[in-house]
Amino acid sequence: METQNLEQSFATYFNAKPSFIVRAPGRVNLIGEHTDYNDGFVLPMAIDRAIWIALAPRTDFQVCIRSLDLNIDSVFDLNSLTKGEGWIEYVKGVAYQLQKTGYQVRGFDAVMTGDVPRGAGLSSSAAVELATAYAFTSVSGISWDPVLMAKLSQKAENEWVGMNCGIMDQMASAACKAGHALFLDCRSLEYQHAPLPDEVAIVIMDTSTRRGLVDSAYNERRNQCEEAANWFGVKALRDVSVEEFERKTKAESTLGEITLKRARHVITENARVLEAVNVMKSGDIKKLGELFNASHDSLRDDFEVTNEALNSMVNCAREQESCHGARMTRRDLAAAQWHWSTRKTHRNSQKP
Repeated sequence: METQNLEQSFATYFNAKPSFIVRAPGRVNLIGEHTDYNDGFVLPMAIDRAIWIALAPRTDFQVCIRSLDLNIDSVFDLNSLTKGEGWIEYVKGVAYQLQKTGYQVRGFDAVMTGDVPRGAGLSSSAAVELATAYAFTSVSGISWDPVLMAKLSQKAENEWVGMNCGIMDQMASAACKAGHALFLDCRSLEYQHAPLPDEVAIVIMDTSTRRGLVDSAYNERRNQCEEAANWFGVKALRDVSVEEFERKTKAESTLGEITLKRARHVITENARVLEAVNVMKSGDIKKLGELFNASHDSLRDDFEVTNEALNSMVNCAREQESCHGARMTRRDLAAAQWHWSTRKTHRNSQKP
């Protein structure tokens, strides 16, 4: 995105120059699926697609935004926020959470654009939320706190928009930096930046199957994970090691077969994330690819959230000589998957 074009668009609509230009990236999750709501570990990275906002502060409490991609204007007053429909609800939700937390936020004029594909599992909504948070903090003189802004953005999506999501997407958009993945503890929200291997490209491919893990199936799997955690006598499956899982499930057989499979995926996936961080630091690309392959196989066989299109694409990718590993990389049944190749690529991105 050329900021000059964004500045020109702002000048066209508001006959002035913007005071700030902010951005927030989308993300892809390298490994750690369905571990977030089990208090586990994830390893996302920011991608080279983002949401951009050019803005200037107003002297009143109105927010006026022009969506360049949708060719739509939206205006709302910070003193009288009411729920409605459409993309602007993500912006209003962030404003509401900032105010609810006690921040005095200012209004602004803005134009927004972006190239994060919508509905492709790359967290376009989180990118909108974090770009909005950065916009409000910029015009209101609020210090940027990535963890807090990620939490408030998640609350905006959960409580205002009404979409159930974990914290991974917002944290990745808020805290990732160039050349690194974000090793995130979803319980404590502590994070580290894990270096991505050199001479490796991360390729995101899309099956275009927008089926998604429907609410009933998603809730069913969450319930099964909670049932398994209760059976193990822990707060969440994150607290069960692979060794403990194998020992107890061999000694007792009272946990149902389906619930056992769900638990095995989450527990082994957490172990794979922890191992992936270590092998990234050592530069062992071959082992990293093996971990990603094992992750997909576990999602297919134990958590049962892949589909035929995904499995076929993964198999095709694995057949390529330059592919180190391939896996599904969404927390629902849809679409994107990725693989490591030996080609070098430009990597993006930092905090918004």
